[in-house]
Amino acid sequence: MTTTIVDIKVEVTEVTHERFADEICEMIEASAKQRGTGIAKRSVDYIRTKISDGKAVIAFSGSEVAGFCYIETWEHGRYVVNSGLIVNPAFRGQGVAKKIKKRIFRLSRELYPQASIFGITTSAQVMRINSELGYRPVTFSELTSDKAFWQGCGSCRNFDILQRTDRKYCLCTGMVYRPENDENKQ
Repeated sequence: MTTTIVDIKVEVTEVTHERFADEICEMIEASAKQRGTGIAKRSVDYIRTKISDGKAVIAFSGSEVAGFCYIETWEHGRYVVNSGLIVNPAFRGQGVAKKIKKRIFRLSRELYPQASIFGITTSAQVMRINSELGYRPVTFSELTSDKAFWQGCGSCRNFDILQRTDRKYCLCTGMVYRPENDENKQ
């Protein structure tokens, strides 16, 4: 069932949003199962920390959680990833993901203005949004080499592909935004 959106509010998280961590984790896990591709599974405590540190955005329609996304950093802030993008099934297909991606991108640029922002995804919609934000498709060798990042893919059903190819290929597409290449200097 799709809900008609009256108003979607996307905001940077704060401690009071921690109470939504369980619900967010359940949405992430359910979406990964439904899609049959990976969204890296994270613990409720991990999501709570991202929320309380203000390194996430949450979308609401009234008091209902419409979506979520968080920031991870790698190589001492050289790379930033906008991870765990999730939209409540009741709000899909209505532009919520785009609003969330734009806000998390802006927050990433505010917190880490010199960092390259990257992501890996199988979603054509996310690829389109990323392209609008200035991301470009790249090979995995152009992303972080931090093994901890790649271990985050371990809960994905396609992780064996990544391992077999020595982190060179998978079903995901890597995309990166480099601030030095941004003509608009968002």
